[in-house]
Amino acid sequence: MELHHIACAHCGAVNRLPADRLADDPGCGRCHRALLDGHPVELSDQNFDAFVRQTTLPVLVDFWAPWCGPCRQMAPQFEAAARQLKGRALLVKVNSDDSPQASARFAIRSIPTLVRLQAGAELRRQSGALPLAQIVALAG
Repeated sequence: MELHHIACAHCGAVNRLPADRLADDPGCGRCHRALLDGHPVELSDQNFDAFVRQTTLPVLVDFWAPWCGPCRQMAPQFEAAARQLKGRALLVKVNSDDSPQASARFAIRSIPTLVRLQAGAELRRQSGALPLAQIVALAG
């Protein structure tokens, strides 16, 4: 049986889940909040590293800022991608103004920038607002 580790963005607990249960709306074993609810997870400098290193599913990070027009334009597409990829990938939003350490570590020079991570390691990146199909393709 294939097991995945999913870090809880709320309490930091690492949850082990069988692959065939990822689409069943699992909750955190510690705090009981939803782990994979089909919505992007908001992370900060405080919880970013632990979350992405301890999660075995692919993680697609949207580095954005609230004042950025293209970021706001892409937000509904990113939300739709999170719903479409539920149980197959985790989509994460990091406000680059509020989380300068994560942004600096990934050398974010323009926003929005999407970075695909696996166990904390960068595999791909794309800058600029993307449509739904390209976000899904980048996450997969």
